Amino acid sequence: MRARHVRQGGCPGAVADAVVDFEPWEEGVHLEVAAGATVLGGPADGEGLARYHAALAEGVRAELAEQLPGTAVALALVVHRTVVHEVDTSEYAYREAGRAAVREVLALLARERLPERS
Repeated sequence: MRARHVRQGGCPGAVADAVVDFEPWEEGVHLEVAAGATVLGGPADGEGLARYHAALAEGVRAELAEQLPGTAVALALVVHRTVVHEVDTSEYAYREAGRAAVREVLALLARERLPERS
């Protein structure tokens, strides 16, 4: 799944783009970076990437709490690719990308649960 938030049309812009999986896990939302995960763009050091990934997970948690209040969540958010724009990538953008990813997953699950019409 692609977790993405892009807003450009002036300064400052907001760019966050990551490829992630949602996998079963223990209670809560666990953040994991896959072995062999890639980073496109830059520059971003390990500390910067860690902040972006943490913001991504924060957005996922916030959107799940808003969309599914009172529901126990047990998932791993696995990051496979992260895109960093030298100027416009921010923790804010990655939080919004995490929220967008949850909305997309919930919409996909809702579609899968709908009975087929003949």
